[in-house]
Amino acid sequence: MDDSGNSGGVSDEYSKLPGVSMSTLRLASRVNHYKLLAGILVVLAAILLVVDIGLGVYYNKLTDGNDIVTDIASEMTKLHATYDAAIKSRDEVKKQLQLEISEQQVTKWELEHQSRRSRDYQKQTDKLQMEIAALKSHMPMIEEGCRHCLPGWTFMNSVCYYFPLSDTISHKSWPDARQFCKKQGGDLVSIQSREEHLAVAELVNNYQDSSRQVSHSGFWIGLRDVEEGIWKWLDGTRITEGYWNDGEPNDQGNEDCAAIYPRSNPFKAWNDAPCAYSLKWICEMEPRSSI
Repeated sequence: MDDSGNSGGVSDEYSKLPGVSMSTLRLASRVNHYKLLAGILVVLAAILLVVDIGLGVYYNKLTDGNDIVTDIASEMTKLHATYDAAIKSRDEVKKQLQLEISEQQVTKWELEHQSRRSRDYQKQTDKLQMEIAALKSHMPMIEEGCRHCLPGWTFMNSVCYYFPLSDTISHKSWPDARQFCKKQGGDLVSIQSREEHLAVAELVNNYQDSSRQVSHSGFWIGLRDVEEGIWKWLDGTRITEGYWNDGEPNDQGNEDCAAIYPRSNPFKAWNDAPCAYSLKWICEMEPRSSI
């Protein structure tokens, strides 16, 4: 069947309707077409509006994000500045602390030095006071000795004694000490009684130098081991009572000569020692007749 003929038939049918003309139909068709276009435009406008709103929101967010980044960067810069200032302050405090520690150490050393000097002064003071006290107690014997003994000798128990108490006098071996005494007209002391021993021991103790070892503080006496285990005085008299320290005499290393040492217990004052050992000594001799 021919379409054009059909179409023409429809138009003919509309044309046959009462009050409807061909121009009216064309107008209606155009109106519908414009409505469709208008609807499409409305939809496009709505889409564009949504897109525009979305872009605005995104831009605002992006701007806010940039502001946040800028704020963070600013805060970071401030934090770095604060950190640098704190590090600098810490370093200065460390330097100051090290300086104070160093000064404190110097002060501590100086205090130790002053304390040591103070102790040394105190020891010297104590020694001087001890020597003064000893001299005071010794003065009557020295004054009496001026009438009975040679200068520098001490009169005690009716006998003249020589004690080389000064530190300027060198130590001697037992034979050299005896030779010194004999040149003065005497000999090394021979202790014949308890009273004599206690008097000699007291004088030795009074002049004890606490800074010196006891083994170097002895005084030779006129006692020796002439035979193995037999101790005799210089006149050949065998000792009847000895005042030996515990375990003495022990004869270690040819210790054949006797010495008296400063001891708190005077009944333990004697030790044997090698005769070549260097010690001080005690001389004795008979007093001269008073004028």
